[in-house]
Amino acid sequence: MHFDLTDLRLFLHILDTGNITAGAVRSHLSLAAASARIRAMEASLGTEFFARGRRGVTPTPAGNALARHARVILQQAERMQQDLADYAQGVKGQVRLLCNTTAITEYLPELLADFLRSHANLNIDLQELPSARITHALREGAADLGIVSDAVDTSGLQTQPFRDDPLVLILPLDHPLSDAVAVSFSAALQHDFVGLSADSALAIYLEEQALHSGARMSVRIRVEGFDGVIRMVSRGAGLAIVPLAAVERAAPATFKSVALNEPWARRTLMMCARDFSALPPYAQALLHALSYPRVSEQIDVDPRQLNGDRAL
Repeated sequence: MHFDLTDLRLFLHILDTGNITAGAVRSHLSLAAASARIRAMEASLGTEFFARGRRGVTPTPAGNALARHARVILQQAERMQQDLADYAQGVKGQVRLLCNTTAITEYLPELLADFLRSHANLNIDLQELPSARITHALREGAADLGIVSDAVDTSGLQTQPFRDDPLVLILPLDHPLSDAVAVSFSAALQHDFVGLSADSALAIYLEEQALHSGARMSVRIRVEGFDGVIRMVSRGAGLAIVPLAAVERAAPATFKSVALNEPWARRTLMMCARDFSALPPYAQALLHALSYPRVSEQIDVDPRQLNGDRAL
């Protein structure tokens, strides 16, 4: 068995994204190179790490076992790098932050930009995932912080509110449902939708809610970003479900928004971690910045702590 760190990072990227192609992109490898590495890893042990399906890949029992060891090995490698940072130029602390679609697109860009500007010695590894996969990754120690919908199970994690984030239904002005004050999801599913890209966290979440109701979403077209979705709805391409925050940034005279009669649509975004008090100093600095409106306030972090000396 000869696995290098690139193999292990690739394996975890595929596991986190549920897709070999997406895992290859995150690993900065071609699909052919990524596939060859995974095949070689499986051949070296004579077992498969992934079950392949039409919707992506899922780990086998052997894959789950490898994931536990891979995370420990890569964490140790990162700590080693941090411990040696005093002897190298440009080594920085890094926070891994996992978020759902709305947090990344509507709330975080300015907050994270201000934080990075005031903390030149920190980097942020930001990834979009469905809320349920974020909580799983946090429990496994695969990330420092997460921002998730309060609709998911956060048992075993510490949480605190981040933002109120209701979802609303948007429609063309002349749509038959546009006169309603509120609409049920089942009624909306009788019509065509404009959706986000199929791998976005919100798109996956809405498809799961549709299946729970015994139906499927009829998506005529998928686009990147809420702005594109809203513009297409305004031109009559279909309905869409988007965060209220995205509606408030748009030109409401070109479309109608109505409430959804679903408990899961009246959601709050929550920040979560295994233990806020046990976070390394640089992750606590980010937590503090996201917890308060004035993100320009900087926490003083001992450079030695950023370099891995957490006992100081």
